[in-house]
Amino acid sequence: MKDIFYPLNRSRRKGLHLALLVFGAAAMMLVDVFLQLSYGQRSLVKGILFLILPLIYSRMTPGFHLLGVFGKGAGKKGFLSSLLLGVLVYGGLMGLYLLIQGFLDLKQIESAIVTNMSVDRENFLPVALYISFGNSLLEEFFFRGFGCLKLGDKSSRLFAYSVSAALFALYHLPMVSGWTSPLITGLGIFGLFLSGIFFNLLNAGKGNLYNSYMVHMFANFAINTIGLQMFGLIRLPFLG
Repeated sequence: MKDIFYPLNRSRRKGLHLALLVFGAAAMMLVDVFLQLSYGQRSLVKGILFLILPLIYSRMTPGFHLLGVFGKGAGKKGFLSSLLLGVLVYGGLMGLYLLIQGFLDLKQIESAIVTNMSVDRENFLPVALYISFGNSLLEEFFFRGFGCLKLGDKSSRLFAYSVSAALFALYHLPMVSGWTSPLITGLGIFGLFLSGIFFNLLNAGKGNLYNSYMVHMFANFAINTIGLQMFGLIRLPFLG
């Protein structure tokens, strides 16, 4: 396989890299639209795609280090600053929810999640734990690691940031479809695009994705806190 694709010039490497990124995001969108999979089945498909596609690229491109995004640790100072930022993001998202909760129908969201993802009160807790710790890492590896840090090695930073953030946002669209009105959904997708840009900025100049992973994890903590309330697993009066 290496003999077929080697030597790839910079332009062809960039094209192959971009094609695999788009294919991964588009494939997951199609899975969500056309296949009625349980959350576990969907997670398995996503795990295979998001790990195999970067592996394919690494096999086709000599000198590409697949795990390079984990090469340099954040250090104690970096860890503490990322932890603090994560806590602030958690608080900010919970505050945002309090502001917009009047525009959300949690019963409608609950029904959509149960129907589309087979996630309900009985299995939400293990799903929430996976979303916070495992899914966050998988998405960071694919969209920020392979999708931005590595794409940025062969293209402009603006291009890498924009592409990875746009794919990250659009890939969520089928998941949240039917949760609320089209306007709120559109604003949410735009918010995910801005979040993708923000995550990329957190990793800028550091060569790893530890910072974005920490913040992504705390963002999911906030979403899952609302989910625990929605399914009646906890009762926080200030959440309504």
